Amino acid sequence: MSTDQPTTRGIAILGSTGSIGTQALEVIRQQPESLHVEVLSAYRNADLLIEQALEFHPNTVVIGELSLLSKVKDALFDEGIKVYAGEDALEQIVEMAGIDMVLTALMGAAGLRPTLKAIRAGKDIALANKETLVVAGELIMSEARAAGVNIHPVDSEHSAIYQCLAGEVLNPIEKIILTASGGPFRGRTREALEGVTKAQALKHPNWSMGAKITIDSASMMNKGLEVIEAKWLFDLRMDQVDVVVHPQSIIHSCVQFEDGSIKAQMGLPDMKLPIQYALGYPRRLANHFERFDFMNYPQLTFEKPDLEAFRNLALAFEAGNKGGNAPCILNAANEVAVARFLADEITFLELTSVVEHALSRVEWLELPGLDGLLASDAEARVKAGEYAPQLIR
Repeated sequence: MSTDQPTTRGIAILGSTGSIGTQALEVIRQQPESLHVEVLSAYRNADLLIEQALEFHPNTVVIGELSLLSKVKDALFDEGIKVYAGEDALEQIVEMAGIDMVLTALMGAAGLRPTLKAIRAGKDIALANKETLVVAGELIMSEARAAGVNIHPVDSEHSAIYQCLAGEVLNPIEKIILTASGGPFRGRTREALEGVTKAQALKHPNWSMGAKITIDSASMMNKGLEVIEAKWLFDLRMDQVDVVVHPQSIIHSCVQFEDGSIKAQMGLPDMKLPIQYALGYPRRLANHFERFDFMNYPQLTFEKPDLEAFRNLALAFEAGNKGGNAPCILNAANEVAVARFLADEITFLELTSVVEHALSRVEWLELPGLDGLLASDAEARVKAGEYAPQLIR
C-alpha cells in the first residue's frame, strides 16, 4: 500500500443486526477507502448476521445465542471467517489487534462489560449504547481517561454537543441544551395518555429506530437517559443540562458558554450522520446523504417539556441527582417495563409505575462499584418484573 494513502480504520460492530448496526454498515458501505469491518456481532438474528458477514467479510463474527453457533459456522465455513458464540467470546474479541474502534450498539446494560474490555484494551469507542454511561458513567469515564481512550458519542444529541465543543477546549460550558422531538404523544396530558396503544407508541414522527428506543422516546425516558449520559460524557452537573422540546428535530442540541453564546448543530434527522462522524472522527467524510434545506423548514419551534405528563423524564433527573446506583436501577427497571409493555402486560402510563416501584424497593448505594452495579441491575429487574398492576391500582 502506498505510504501516502491512509489505511482504513478497522471497526468492530457490537449489535450489527440492530437499527444502529445496520445503519453503521450503510455508512461503511459508502466509505471503503476509510472504514472496514473487523468484527460483527448479534444476539440471535443469525440469518442477518450471516448475510452481513458474506458481504463485508469481517475477520470474526460472534453470535450471542450459543445454540446458533453451528448454523453460523456452517454458513461461513468456506469464507475463512472465525465464528464464536456467547458473551465471554464477545468480551475477548474486542481486544483483537486489528480493531481500531468499537461501535457499541448493543441494547441496554448488555453493552457494559464488552465496552469496559475494549477500553482496557486501548480501543476507541463509538458509543451508541447510552445505558453503559447511565449505569456506570463514573467507572467508564475514569477507565477511558486512564487508558487514553476516546469515547465518541453516536446519539444525535450527544454527537451534536461533541461537535459544538470542537475547538472550545479552553472555554468552560455554562450549560448544554438537549433537544427532544416530544415523540408521538407531544402535547398530550397525562389523562390523554390513558389507553394509548403499542402501535401508537411505536410510530415516531421523525426518527427510524428500534422498538425499545422508540418506546423510550414516546415516554421521554430516552431523553432522561440522555441527560444522565451527558452528565458523564461532558463532566457536568445535572443542573447544567436542560431539555427543550423541538418537534422538527433539526437542531440536534446546543452548548451555551460562559459568555452567553450558544452553538448548535443542525441537520436532517438521520442517524447515519452521527454514526459516520463517530466512525470517521476527526475527519468529516464526504457522503451522498440527503441535505438539509432551510426553505423546507420555514419555522423551527421550541417548547418546555411536560414533566407531569411524562413523569419518566422527571424520574431520570431525580436519579441523576441522587447518583450512586439510582441511575442503574432506573435503567434496569425501564428495560423490563418496556419489554412488559411490548408484551401487553402493562399500560403505557405503567411504564413509569414499574420504574418507581423498583426505585423504591432496591437499596440505594452511594459508591456501588462494578459488582454493586451488576447486583443492583439484577435486583431492579426482579422488582420490575414483580410489579403487579391488578394489585396496585
